[in-house]
This record gives sequence, C-alpha cells and structure tokens, in this order.
Amino acid sequence: MSGNLLPATERALFRRLAVEQSETRTPSVVAGVVRDSELIWTRGRGRVRGSEPTRNTQYRIGSITKTFVAALVLRLRDEGLIDLADQLDDYVPGTAVGDRSIADLLSHSSGLGAEPPGTWWERVPGVGAQEFVDCVDSDAMRAAPKHGFHYSNTGFGLLGELISRVRRRDWTEALELEILRPLEMTRTTLSPVVPHAEGWAVHPWADVVHPEPAEDAGAMAPAGQLWSTVDDIGRWLRFVMGDSGEVLHPDTVTEMRSPGSVSDGDEWLMGAGLGFQLWRHAGRRIAGHSGSMPGFVAMAMADPNDKTGVVFFANSTAGPRSSLATDLLDILEEHEPRIPEPWTPSLDVPPDWLPLTGQWFWGPTPYVLQILPDGLLDLSPWEGQGRSSRFRPGRDGTWVGLDGYYQGEPLRIGRDPQGEVTHLNLCTFIFTRTPYGRDAPVPGGSLDWMPAREVL
Repeated sequence: MSGNLLPATERALFRRLAVEQSETRTPSVVAGVVRDSELIWTRGRGRVRGSEPTRNTQYRIGSITKTFVAALVLRLRDEGLIDLADQLDDYVPGTAVGDRSIADLLSHSSGLGAEPPGTWWERVPGVGAQEFVDCVDSDAMRAAPKHGFHYSNTGFGLLGELISRVRRRDWTEALELEILRPLEMTRTTLSPVVPHAEGWAVHPWADVVHPEPAEDAGAMAPAGQLWSTVDDIGRWLRFVMGDSGEVLHPDTVTEMRSPGSVSDGDEWLMGAGLGFQLWRHAGRRIAGHSGSMPGFVAMAMADPNDKTGVVFFANSTAGPRSSLATDLLDILEEHEPRIPEPWTPSLDVPPDWLPLTGQWFWGPTPYVLQILPDGLLDLSPWEGQGRSSRFRPGRDGTWVGLDGYYQGEPLRIGRDPQGEVTHLNLCTFIFTRTPYGRDAPVPGGSLDWMPAREVL
C-alpha cells in the first residue's frame, strides 16, 4: 500500500524492511510511514499464520502503552482534577515514592527502580493493584539522585493506578472512553483480537523458534500490555504530532514532548518528556516510544516539525533494531523530500499587527519580529544567535510565548499617547526600534553612543 509514492521510494523502503527481517531472523515484521495526515506506505515481511502481516494485524506494542497512560494523566491535569506538581501520596498513598511528583513519574526521574520487586513481571500473571502498591517499598528505590533520569516500568504501573482512583473506573475503561473511541482506534486492545501475531523467541544459533508467554500483567499492564496495529498507531502518531482531536489540546501534546529529563548529558541524544521518549536524529527532534515484551518489539516515532512518522512491529523477543525506524525516515527524505507549498498572500492579517513587525533591538542586539502564516508572531535574533520564541495573541491585547526561553511569558506592546507602537515589553526586557531607544522606558536609561576611539 502506498500514497502516491514513487516506485523507487517504495522499493527502497521495502528493501530496508526486508533486509532487517532477514538479517535479524524475525518471523514477521510490518511497518508504516506517516506523512501529514496519511499513512502513505505500509508493508509486511515474513509470515503470521501462513500469511504476510498487514496494517490490520495486531502485535503487542509493549511500552508504547505508556504514551496512552501519559495522555490520560494529562487529561486529568487539564480538567483540574490533579496537578503535575502533586505528590503521588495525594492519590496513591503508601509507597516509598509517595513524596515524588506526578511529573517525576511521567519523566522517569522519580528515583524508582526499573522493574517492580519479585518475579520477572513480563512473563508471569500479574498481581492486583493493592498488592502491587504495597510492594513498592524502600527496596524499590535506587541510589540515583532524585530528578535524575532512570527509566521505570514500576512508575507507570503506579500512574495507571492513579488514573483508576481519580476516575473511579479501571484505567482501561478510561482509555477506551477517552482516547480510543474518539480517535477511532478500534484495533487497540488489552488482549489480542484476531488477526494477531504470536510471540516467538528465535534461537541464537539455529533457525528454530520457541513460543513466548503473553500473560495479563495485572497492575503492571499500564507499563506495556496493549496490542495494536499499524493503522491504529499511525493515527496515534498523528496525535503525537499535534493532531489530537478532542482528546487533548495541541499545546498539552507539545508540553508532553518537552524534555523533562535526559539520559546522556549536555548534548543529549535521548531523553524523556511527559510519557514520551525523545530522540535527536539528523537534525530532527523526534518523539514517541519504543516497546518490547516477550516475543515482540515495537517502535513508534514522529517528527512533529516535519509531520512525518514511522511505526514498526515484529514478533520476536530480539527482533529488528530500532535504527529501522530512523532509516525509513531517512529513505523517505532522501527519495521524496517535501516540495514547498506555493506562497500566497495572507488575507486575514489584522492591520494593527503590521506595526509590530520588523527590526527591534534588545539592548544593542538586533531581532526581527514577523507574522507567521499560522497567525503567530515569531521573534528571533537577526543573525540566529539568541533567544527565539513564537507568540499567540491573548484576550487582553498581550501575546503569550509558546516555546523557547519565553514559553508562557507575556509580551506587552508599548504605545505612546497617540497609540503608536514604541517598544515591546517581554518578561521585563525592553525591545526598542533603535539600540536603547530614547522613546521607550529602558531601565537604567538610554545610552549616548560615542566613537570607540574615545573609550579605547
């Protein structure tokens, strides 16, 4: 299946998929590529019950489940039922992590261990909610400093229980009512529904396989229980990119994609937002999640700026490499880079916005303010170094920062008695039409400029 891709592009995508299935000796793999609002390509390789897998074949998606749990938590926050700064004890008391915030759990920075105490939870029937909560004692904590990144499946088990207690219904019921039905994701379920793949372990030194268990994880199900299809996760990737329907406001999805913790230092390549994994690849900032359970691996990632995403599923415990996803993105970009839409004049720019545009100075540093096609203002340094932000109009004549250093900060327009624009007041910083302009309230006063020879 393709969405008007060139034959060479389809062949290159399929070849990469086929190479991965062959080299990793995976029983079956299916992948899809999303661009804008369309699943533009999908193919399967290998066999599921004698047939090639399709976009409608279910696979276990593992930790991609966490992104759905996070969306349910953010819905509670947006409804005012919780705050991300609230402590877990406010809703699920009795654990050793009760003094950590909900945001800490979402961003894997609570200090909890990676796995719950006891038996390897992915391969045995799960325990009930209260038994699970009771086992998260001091032994479940790790020595890593609070707020440092440490991936925790246990934390998402606790978040699932938080959802259940605040909603007064099982988290799976909330998932069905609040996310799956509104987004028409009819093939995403807690247990497999035919047609679905079976999970296998492939022997490392012989071409034989062994069936893997697929137990109900009980209270740990929010960490990785769901099954889904390329079709459904293709729709979920559109959600990750901001096409969130009535489930969440796009600004909340943007918040979920913002780094909450990083795993590898100053120039990070991987980290965590609020329920999303984050990566940097070839100039892209990517959000999504990987997934694995016995017998299955999965990946779903999206580039919100390019409106492009990739999903793949495989039914092998040690299946395809995660690089398959970024390779498919790279192939699409190499073979069919986007052709820009033709420029057309805007028909609905309010006339009183035009005097805001043009060059401004923060002290002696030149900036440019322009109106974007989507009705936002963009304030960026003239030569590219400095703080950039976009702004959305508010109801009281101010503008509110959407990203960067000025996210959430008010931009106020200064005017003279005749109503002419004289300066911008951004988070107390005064931007003027000339460096330290005399007609604006610059703290400390404007400057008398003098030749350098007089001061050097």
